[in-house]
Amino acid sequence: MDRLSQDLLAAEASATEEISPRQIHREELAAVDARRLSSTTSYSHQPYFLTRTRTGTQHSHLDPIEINRIYTYRLQHAATIGSLRNTAPREQWLPLGAGKPYPPSLPEAEEYIVEFAGPHDSLHPQNWPLRRKLLLSVILTYATFVSSFASAIFSAAIGEVDDYFHFSAEVGTLGVTLYVLGFASGPILWAPLSELSGRRWPLIVGTFGFSLFTIASATAKDAQTLMLTRFFAGLFAASPLAIVPACFADLYDNTHRGIAIAIFAMAVFVGPFSSPPIGGFITMSYLGWRWTMYISAIMGFLAFGLLVVFLKETYAPAVLVEKAAVLRRQTRNWGIHAKQDEIEIDTRELISTNFSRPLRMLFTEPIVLLVTIYMSFIYGLMYALLDAYPIVFQGIHGMNLGVGGLPFIGLIIGEFLSGTYILFLQSSYAKKLAANGDVPVPEWRLPPAVVGGICFTIGLFCAASVFAANTILRSAIGSCFPLFARQMFNNLGVQWAGTLLGCLAAIMIPIPAGFIIFGPRLRAMSRYVVKNEASDRDGEV
Repeated sequence: MDRLSQDLLAAEASATEEISPRQIHREELAAVDARRLSSTTSYSHQPYFLTRTRTGTQHSHLDPIEINRIYTYRLQHAATIGSLRNTAPREQWLPLGAGKPYPPSLPEAEEYIVEFAGPHDSLHPQNWPLRRKLLLSVILTYATFVSSFASAIFSAAIGEVDDYFHFSAEVGTLGVTLYVLGFASGPILWAPLSELSGRRWPLIVGTFGFSLFTIASATAKDAQTLMLTRFFAGLFAASPLAIVPACFADLYDNTHRGIAIAIFAMAVFVGPFSSPPIGGFITMSYLGWRWTMYISAIMGFLAFGLLVVFLKETYAPAVLVEKAAVLRRQTRNWGIHAKQDEIEIDTRELISTNFSRPLRMLFTEPIVLLVTIYMSFIYGLMYALLDAYPIVFQGIHGMNLGVGGLPFIGLIIGEFLSGTYILFLQSSYAKKLAANGDVPVPEWRLPPAVVGGICFTIGLFCAASVFAANTILRSAIGSCFPLFARQMFNNLGVQWAGTLLGCLAAIMIPIPAGFIIFGPRLRAMSRYVVKNEASDRDGEV
């Protein structure tokens, strides 16, 4: 069992014994105070990825900044596929060669572990200059936009693709469905890799692979090649979607992280809504449907170049690995290393962590299940619109392929307005955070979700009854919706199909509101919750 699993089991045992998070945090703070009074070297009892903490006359004791980073790393390592178990081979020891005897063992291993100089170490990504962090944020957001943009631009060319390969509209829709299925499969690969090797290389490899497979889609000579390359393009394109939020968590603290994540979410949704008008006009022009994917590939190669040139490693444990490598070359002491260097890949843990644990959490954690249902419905609606709008504006109102994509601009404007609303709420969130000792409470982020849930439900009903336009299809998962959306709107009609989706949206309105009321209690019941400090000021756990 790896150290992460042990930590999770300890959290479960703590919950079983009804030890409150506040009590646990008090014990942590007491231990920190004891270290501050000590003049000797002490070691943290946090999970293995937190490394050792020195105390004494140097300014290196734990402070609130380090404690917040500890919680962040603990959450991020939930996807790690490695293990700290250094399993020696069972066979006979290999000789050093040339008749050399085995050297004596190294002194205490902890003495060779590389750490940050303190909470304000300039090597730590959260302490980088603001200009560098903003530049990286723009590049990472652009890479996310490209990945989501390419997922939907194919929808504008489905009619031309159907005619070229002589298959039905349902088969043509697989070009979108398989890409989104690649989105679903990719995080199983990219998230663990980003925890082992850092964020930089998985992002670079993912963006490059996406661009190559998109070129292959553009040059496909048969339907099988087109569908396979679309799936693998989505698989590689999932790299930014899985890793960029973690990069923002690396770069920003609790006070500013919400702004970065809001911008990331806008890129995820604005990308697909930008594709239909652009793809429509490209398909109508002399360029033809293949250039919808050529354009996506060009954008992907641009993102690849920007990542290669400007992206520096943002994952703190991987930064320490680089620091250890420099120190080994400088000191010629090959025992110097970072804790991340001790991680070994374990196949059994890989399967357990990346396959069984997500499914187990999905069916045993109410919060995970409800959030998944809610977000799947919203994400499915996004891709449902890619089929609904052409039916309404091209089929009913007679617009051409390019002009029929322009109504998506209204959705883009709505995304920017909602993002601006969340940014506007950031100041009040920062005040709550400061009043609570810089300890975030998840329920503080939910009021905008309640407002948004009500607004988009009203929008669906209005669309169904007033404009035959916003007849938004399907129900849950983006990869499945395009397969039956067209039949749903054709058989039920625009108004009734939109009304059905509006009813489903209305049913889900209580989910974010329920989290505000019952969220602390549900989190306290979880076996996987990361124990943290909470405040009595607002009645949260």
